[in-house]
Amino acid sequence: MPKRTNQAYRIYLVIMILLLLATILFSFFESKREYYTEDQLFHDIEKGLIEEVLITPNSENQTGVLEVTFKSGQEKDLYVVDVVAIEESLKAKDISVFVGDIPRENWFLAYVLPVLVVLIVGVFLYVMIMSQSAAGAGGGQSARMMNFGRSRARMYSSEENKIKLSDVAGLDEEKEQVGEIIDFLKDPKKYIKVGARIPKGILLEGPPGTGKTLLAKAIAGEANVPFFSISGSDFVEMFVGVGASRVRDLFADAKNNRPCIVFIDEIDAVARRRGTGMGGGHDEREQTLNQLLVEMDGFGENTGIIVLAATNRVDILDPAILRPGRFDRKVVVGVPDYKGRGEILKVHAKDKPLADDVDLERISRTTAGFTGADLENLLNEAAIKAARSDREYIVQSDIEESFVKVGIGVEKRSRVISDKEKKITAYHEAGHAILFHVLPDVGPVHSVSIIPTGQGAAGYTMPLPEKDEMFLTKGKMLQDIMVSLGGRIAEELVFDDITTGASSDIKKATKVARRMVTKYGFSKNIGVICYDDDEDEVFIGRDLAHAKNHSEEVSGEIDREVKSIVDDCYKKATDIIKEHRSVLDACAELLLEKEKIDREEFEALFA
Repeated sequence: MPKRTNQAYRIYLVIMILLLLATILFSFFESKREYYTEDQLFHDIEKGLIEEVLITPNSENQTGVLEVTFKSGQEKDLYVVDVVAIEESLKAKDISVFVGDIPRENWFLAYVLPVLVVLIVGVFLYVMIMSQSAAGAGGGQSARMMNFGRSRARMYSSEENKIKLSDVAGLDEEKEQVGEIIDFLKDPKKYIKVGARIPKGILLEGPPGTGKTLLAKAIAGEANVPFFSISGSDFVEMFVGVGASRVRDLFADAKNNRPCIVFIDEIDAVARRRGTGMGGGHDEREQTLNQLLVEMDGFGENTGIIVLAATNRVDILDPAILRPGRFDRKVVVGVPDYKGRGEILKVHAKDKPLADDVDLERISRTTAGFTGADLENLLNEAAIKAARSDREYIVQSDIEESFVKVGIGVEKRSRVISDKEKKITAYHEAGHAILFHVLPDVGPVHSVSIIPTGQGAAGYTMPLPEKDEMFLTKGKMLQDIMVSLGGRIAEELVFDDITTGASSDIKKATKVARRMVTKYGFSKNIGVICYDDDEDEVFIGRDLAHAKNHSEEVSGEIDREVKSIVDDCYKKATDIIKEHRSVLDACAELLLEKEKIDREEFEALFA
């Protein structure tokens, strides 16, 4: 809302409040005198308490008001029906009587004040309505009164959006795929000459934090065209029809500024599959989706408008919005590889002073699975650590501590733990570490610690993956199960007892084994058949009538196969730890002494 409009609101509001206060004060002063009866008047006359009386007759000169002044100085008012009779009675008692003029009607209060109040209220309402209309005509960027149906999209002009494709790192193939869109927006004639139709929509899909929104901004900045940005949740309101109205208004604004780009972030909030609600699904969100489908590829012509959308749940989108003619092209923005992570680290480290011992290449190798947002957070946490240590540059130890903080959680060194629990934790983590080191596909070990973390763990063993893996092998998954069971096995071998500390490890091992059997077909007895029930299913309405895709006999066979895999891994892991019992004891003793050891210290135990 403009500043000048706010000032006008305040002025009119103050005037209305002052008029209301004046009316209340006038009524108060009119009624401040105390009225009493004729009987009380004559009673006071007999006692000689009255000094004088002022009679104010009305226009008929019959009734009127008596203003009685007592000898004590007190004043009281009395309304009488017969002014003449009262006057004669007062004169008979030798009381001073004065007769005032007949009061005339106050024309200001009777005529001017009501009209003035009505005019001020009318002007106030007119100014408010006009300001709302002006705000709606100016772009509809806020949900103001009487503007619920206006689009909430924010338009960035080519001058405001300074992000270019050179600012996006680690997405080389993705940038090549969107390069045609940029070229079309810059020079559409050469595509039209050969009869080419540029994609109407591009869907950016991928895990959170991989740079989908940044890539969309870079496309608009590189093409030098207006960029409309809105979130999928901004369309849906509690009022019926508002979402569809906002979609129409958004595309109307886009037509007035074409060629342009419309970016809808988190489109799954509005484009979720229809007919999946509890009651059949005809709700406000579906009306909004229907309008979006019509605007993207209906009878209307939207030439020059390219719709970009981002989501990390493409599996729940409605099939109608994924067909060619709406979102013609899908660009998968995945987790960066080793080379991509190195480029992203260079971008985020550009404005951060780094010490000579900081090795960005080593960091990129040890951060397998990190997204762009994770890498930015890693360097930011390292910068905070350096500032907290009163240093003007970041050292390698800052990044390593931040790596633990981001991956595992904050270490709680102040937590008091008994010696017995420390010893159990030391052997537990040593059991994990030995298997990480011995098994070929899961190591090596980065660090082992018995310091509690903020996530409730009594300690942790962090591996150091040295290469990116596109898929999992059966042997790798079996080794993951063995590593998960290593802590439980070490506790049982050393203490002849077990604790609840391995509950999360057992849960992880069981989950991996069940996926091997039901999803990946790694079981000989079950065969190469998928019995997975799709645990990611989110549609309650469809799930209520969803039956299992296998019989009870197969369910029993799956359970037996899962147990067989876990038991076999438990036996193999036990044999390995027994074989390296001396390393288990030495590692536990070193952990009890130092609380935390790195890769070099741990591997020296095997020498």
